[in-house]
Amino acid sequence: MRCPKCNSALDAEYDYKLIQRTIRKDEFMRECPGHWKYWAFMPVGDLSRIVAMGEGGTPLIDLTRLLPRAKKFLVKYEAANPTGSFKDRGSSLEITKAVTWGRKRVVIASTGNMGSSVAAFAAFARLRCKIILPDFVNTTKIVQMKAYGAEIELTSGDYADAMEIAENQVRSDPKSFLAGDYPWRCEGTKTVGFEIADQMYWHVPDAVIAPIGNGTLIWSVWKAFKELMITGITDALPFMIGVQAERCDPVVRAWEERTDTIVPIEDPRTVASAIACGTPIDGLLALKAIRESGGICVRVTDEEILRARDELGSNGVFVEPSGAVSFAGARKTGDLLDQKTVVCIATGHGLKDMYGIE
Repeated sequence: MRCPKCNSALDAEYDYKLIQRTIRKDEFMRECPGHWKYWAFMPVGDLSRIVAMGEGGTPLIDLTRLLPRAKKFLVKYEAANPTGSFKDRGSSLEITKAVTWGRKRVVIASTGNMGSSVAAFAAFARLRCKIILPDFVNTTKIVQMKAYGAEIELTSGDYADAMEIAENQVRSDPKSFLAGDYPWRCEGTKTVGFEIADQMYWHVPDAVIAPIGNGTLIWSVWKAFKELMITGITDALPFMIGVQAERCDPVVRAWEERTDTIVPIEDPRTVASAIACGTPIDGLLALKAIRESGGICVRVTDEEILRARDELGSNGVFVEPSGAVSFAGARKTGDLLDQKTVVCIATGHGLKDMYGIE
């Protein structure tokens, strides 16, 4: 699942001319938004074997009053997915691959939401699931994983240590499938970007703001917008704004230093535990998305994250601290968003982590 030369994440490539012929443009553009509507942009062949639980089709909520300097400020509320986070998009494709390849068990390293999501989709597909977790993962998320019947293994290390354990276990068991921030998850996560354009009547926002943990989300959304342009569905690209927590900011540091080296953060601890990835597997791809789009990368403090969470909640959008990171970043972008149409991705439901709420 990684490049044998540099150990970085792999990327999937497509025959876009074939996709253009497949989607029958008028019919495709009128169909209601939903994850598997965009199957032609994913590595699947037999649609009769897809594993789907109603993921996608999440609301795009107008909250311009929270960012009045913007022309329009929209929140993509990914908490409306089946397990309460955007991770369900990647899990649907990953478990589809596991079923297609005849695997019997799924193994994954997670900081919380991805583990819950994979556990749910594995249970739905009648596959066994084992989740390797750093010991700082919120207990509420562990309970959710156990509710889906997953086997839990805790490690005293960070996410990178958990990943190494998961990868080694799959190498020794040919009936296992390695889930996580690898190519199939990226390809499934792209549908966040497809839906944003779709819900805007095939117009592209000026800016998209996303949190960066492993970097998979921001890269996937950027790739989606590029693929829409390549296939002639849209004619513009947004600039991407990546946001990290101050205590786990390796991508921000690389962007500021204008380097292509991601220096790991030792023992990352932040209220935004879902993005506490000190060694982000898609960190270089996140940098690429930001640089290619002409965007920026910003860091936010734990205090700013919690204030953003509370402000969203008082306006009807309940997210966990990690789900508020992008909005906290929007507050720190200065004049960049003036008179722009902006989409902010709210990644996870507030019930997953209610830290600081009394």
